[in-house]
Amino acid sequence: MQILMLCSVLALLPGAWLRLSTDAPHGDVSRAPSAPVALVFGAGLWDGEPSPYLAHRLDSAVELYESGKVHAVLVSGDNSREEYDEPDAMRRYLAARGVPAGRVVADYAGFDTWDSCTRAARVFGVRHALLVSQDFHIRRAVALCRAAGIDSYGVAVPEPRDVTWYAGGLREIPGAAKAAFDAALTPDPHFLGPHETGVERALADARPAGPGRGRG
Repeated sequence: MQILMLCSVLALLPGAWLRLSTDAPHGDVSRAPSAPVALVFGAGLWDGEPSPYLAHRLDSAVELYESGKVHAVLVSGDNSREEYDEPDAMRRYLAARGVPAGRVVADYAGFDTWDSCTRAARVFGVRHALLVSQDFHIRRAVALCRAAGIDSYGVAVPEPRDVTWYAGGLREIPGAAKAAFDAALTPDPHFLGPHETGVERALADARPAGPGRGRG
C-alpha cells in the first residue's frame, strides 16, 4: 500500500510542478497581450489536411494576426517523412484564410512540444511569443517555452469536453513527466541545425517602411 501511495504521489508531482511554474499564464484570444510571433504547435493531419484540433489552433492564430496582436506566425510540426507534412498543411490553411505567406514561417522538425519550443528559441531566435494550443496542453507548452528562454503567454483554444478532450488530458500525465525532465535538463532537440532567419524576415516585412504602408 505504501509503495502504491508513493507511486501515486510521484505521478502527480510533474502536474503539480506545471501548476506552480505557470501561474495564470494563459487566456483566450481576446485576453492575449501583443507579441511579435504566434507559435502554433502541430496536432495531426487527416488525409493531408489539419485535424479539427489543429484547425482550431490555426483559426485562433488567424484571429491573433487579424487583430494585430502578432505580426508573424511560426507553425511547428512533424515532417519526418515525405508523405506527412504538418507545417506545409498549416501554411496552406493560414494562407486560405488571409494570412500573407510572408508572415508564416515553418519549422519542419517540431516533433514534440520541447522540440518546438527549443527550436523556436535556438534556431529561429524567438524571445517573446504567444503560444497556441488546446487548454489541456497550454500549461505544458508555456512551461517548456519558458524553460527554453521564451517569454511566453498561452492562448488556450477551447474545445467541447468530449472523448477526444479527455484523451488529450490523460496524455498530459506522462507529458508532464517528460516536460519536467526537459525543463530541468534542456536537452538538444532531435534536430538542431543552423540559425534560420525566417522569423526575422517576417517581422522586418511587418514593420512599416513609411507613410501609407499597410500590413501587407
